[in-house]
Amino acid sequence: MATRRTVLKAAGAGPLAGGLTAPSADASRAAEADVLVVVEKSGHAVGFYDTTSGQRLRTVPLPDHPHEMVVDSRRRFAYVGHYGVRMSSTIGEGGAAVFVIDLAERSLARTIDVRPFNRVHGMGIDRHDRLYALSEEKAVLLGFDDPATDVAPTRAVPTNGVKTHLFTLSRDGERAYVTGLLSHTVSLVRPHDASVPPLLATPGQLPESSCLSRDEKTLFVGARKSSSLVALDARTLKVRRRRDVGGDPLRVYTLDEERLLVTDIATNTLTVWSTDLRRIRSLELDGTLAAVSLHPTSPVAYVSLLGANRIAVVDLDRLAVVGGFKTGLEPDSSVLLPGTR
Repeated sequence: MATRRTVLKAAGAGPLAGGLTAPSADASRAAEADVLVVVEKSGHAVGFYDTTSGQRLRTVPLPDHPHEMVVDSRRRFAYVGHYGVRMSSTIGEGGAAVFVIDLAERSLARTIDVRPFNRVHGMGIDRHDRLYALSEEKAVLLGFDDPATDVAPTRAVPTNGVKTHLFTLSRDGERAYVTGLLSHTVSLVRPHDASVPPLLATPGQLPESSCLSRDEKTLFVGARKSSSLVALDARTLKVRRRRDVGGDPLRVYTLDEERLLVTDIATNTLTVWSTDLRRIRSLELDGTLAAVSLHPTSPVAYVSLLGANRIAVVDLDRLAVVGGFKTGLEPDSSVLLPGTR
């Protein structure tokens, strides 16, 4: 396990770089009392932020380089994977744990040791609040039937990929779609039945992020080195459509039945695509885009800007920046907790 480091405190709220300003009055009212929980992978912490003022409310220090995070349906606990290295290209054993964050107390409740499954990156949670964590190094998807109390994984299934980084989970937890950065594959895995062999497809070079359509019949994958957005049949993994995006599609999200949201780290753009892969509109941001957190009830996205150490608040109806605030070093995945203050 990596050693604990002192967390670098972020500065208070203020004007954004590149001419971005604090949230407007209307945007502030819409976001009043919301808290954004942010994994700061090079700050080695999870930060809690008031989205109205940008004020840091609490810092939870963690061992080096936490990355991905999910929250249970009651918003009682957050689960953070201990990747343990800065980037996927970084050489090293990495971490082998899942951190359990008490969201009410805003503290580290406990740590689940998952050795020998190391470089824990992708995280998911189903509608039954069963937790899933992906070991990049071992290419194994771990399951926790009762993560609030489990002290070890309760199941594990192979994915048959190489350098397995992220995955998308069906709502019932019966299907997981795992991307392999070096095998250039997507694996359809049955997390609760290891007797079913994974079904593999190659959507393009360096597939990383994916998402399911609202009806869970289509899987959308960003193939980074192929500069393409790919739609696959979610049952057969047969390619239905493919579109050249001309950049590096790092993350893909489902907005609704008709739209997707894609972050591109080559062009620093946030782009809305139709589900039939037509470009609708793009927004250029001042910083390297990482993960996005979507407000559960409002058309608002919280975009992590790695190099700028900021969150940009984006109005999705207008696709315009309406505010933002500073964070710790390299903000990555986040979760919006509405009405928690």
